[in-house]
Amino acid sequence: MVDNQAALMQQLHDEHASALWGYSLRLTGNDRARAEDVVQETLLRAWRHFSALDEAQGSVRAWLFTVARNIVIDEWRTRRAHAEFAVADVPEVVDDVDHTDQLLLSWVVAEALTRLSPEHRAVLLECYYRGLPVSEAARRLGIPEGTVKSRTHYALRALRLALEEMGVSA
Repeated sequence: MVDNQAALMQQLHDEHASALWGYSLRLTGNDRARAEDVVQETLLRAWRHFSALDEAQGSVRAWLFTVARNIVIDEWRTRRAHAEFAVADVPEVVDDVDHTDQLLLSWVVAEALTRLSPEHRAVLLECYYRGLPVSEAARRLGIPEGTVKSRTHYALRALRLALEEMGVSA
C-alpha cells in the first residue's frame, strides 16, 4: 500500500507540481519562500489524505489548488489575528509632535502650485511628487529631457515667487 501510495504521489507531483507552484506563487504575491512552503504543505496534506485524490471523486488539481488557497488564507488570518489588539491592550500614543505646521504648509504649497502654469505644474508633479527621474518624466510628458530640466528650474523659481507672494519665506 505504501509503495503504491508513493508511486501515485510521484505521479501526482510530476503532473501537478509546476501548476501548483505557479498558483502558489501568485497567491503569495511572488514570495518564493512562502510559495515553497505552501506547495510543501499542500503535498503533505495530499499524502495524509490520499483517499481524497481519487479522480473519480473529482479533479486532483482542483483539490490541490483548493488546499493551497486555504493554507494561504489560514496563514493570512493567523497573521491578522496576531496583529490586532484587544481594546484594553491598545498602546498609548506617545507622539507628542504637533504636525499642524506641516499640514498647513502642505496646504499653502498646494495653493501655490495652482498658481503655476499647467506645464510647470506637470513637471513638478512628475519629478517631485511622483519622484520620477528626468528621463521617465520626459517620456510621460512627451517632451525632451532638456525641456523637463529647464521647466523644472523655472517651475521651482515660479513656485518660490508664488509662496513669497502668499507670505511664506524660507
